[in-house]
Amino acid sequence: MDERPLRTPTPTPHRVAVLALPGVPPFELGIPSRVFGSVQDDEGRPLYEVTVCTADGTPVLSDAGFVVQPAAGPEALAAADTVVVPPTHAMPELGRGGPLPPEVAAAIAGIQPGTRLVSICSGSYVLAAAGLLDGRPATTHWNLAPEFRQAYPEVKLDEDVLFVDDGDVLTSAGVAAGVDLCLHMIRRDHGAAAANRAARMCVVPPWRDGGQAQFIDRPVPEPTLATTTATRAWALEHLGEPLTLARLAEHARMSLRSFTRRFRDEVGMTPVQWLTAQRLELAKQLLETTDLPIDLVAHRAGIGSGNSLRAHMRTAFGVSPAAYRRAFGASDPVGAVYVPGGGSARPASREEGHGEDDGERNRQAEPAG
Repeated sequence: MDERPLRTPTPTPHRVAVLALPGVPPFELGIPSRVFGSVQDDEGRPLYEVTVCTADGTPVLSDAGFVVQPAAGPEALAAADTVVVPPTHAMPELGRGGPLPPEVAAAIAGIQPGTRLVSICSGSYVLAAAGLLDGRPATTHWNLAPEFRQAYPEVKLDEDVLFVDDGDVLTSAGVAAGVDLCLHMIRRDHGAAAANRAARMCVVPPWRDGGQAQFIDRPVPEPTLATTTATRAWALEHLGEPLTLARLAEHARMSLRSFTRRFRDEVGMTPVQWLTAQRLELAKQLLETTDLPIDLVAHRAGIGSGNSLRAHMRTAFGVSPAAYRRAFGASDPVGAVYVPGGGSARPASREEGHGEDDGERNRQAEPAG
């Protein structure tokens, strides 16, 4: 009998094809390679394979004046698990609802059904011109919203968010929002810990909610004015404690009204929304890295009860804490399946489908503040 230890199968990296079009901005073009290229498993193996390609395999001129030499042509799009379309500043006809150039249309048509489609900034015009956003929610750079809406009225445009996750089609707002979207996809594919590691490697914040406003139409506060920065840092160290709005305002040494206004101006959301988001991030990290009971995870994250955590996670991610742990927990990191908009989860087991989680589906989430 052969008693040699069985080898762990080497995981196949998720194939990402980045379509470089004429007039592509270098920053947005480089986002997928930089962010996805930072993700590795526990043994240092890459979890994504990123290929920059063009519609016909020939070089294209970037909007910075240098030539982009692709690694592949349209065949990379046909073989990809995810296709990312950065913006282009050389196709003004798309802003008028015009057709795609024939070679681009052919390359897009060659993408296999079931491939995840992603646009960054005005790359949304390319997907819209191909008819891939018709009837779907999407976003683009806020400054392009009036033009986009007129050119593509079939698209459900929301210019007030950083990105939109519609399952197999994801779109981001302008420029740096592409980083947020890539981190979101890593979090959806491999969990919060992997996304946080990638963010640290890229020296960027690990998480900004997709529903956060694209921009805050107010000047940056003068250095002499009070800000909520220190209070936010303090709150992150005390998420497991009761954090009322009055307590936060007291820490910031502001009136309740001034604190609420200043917080929204600086962060783009209310203090309660921000606290809930941060607590859910902490809960996900605890689910990934510990075997604490669900009730204790909820307590340490400041969400209250296990029932409240279940309700919040189902609302925010479409998955229960137990399913999230099975998909992303350190003791069982492989075998997850795709759940649109909610990350990944195993097929529902008897325990999950008919157990204690099932009874919480229609309950209202308890306030996390």
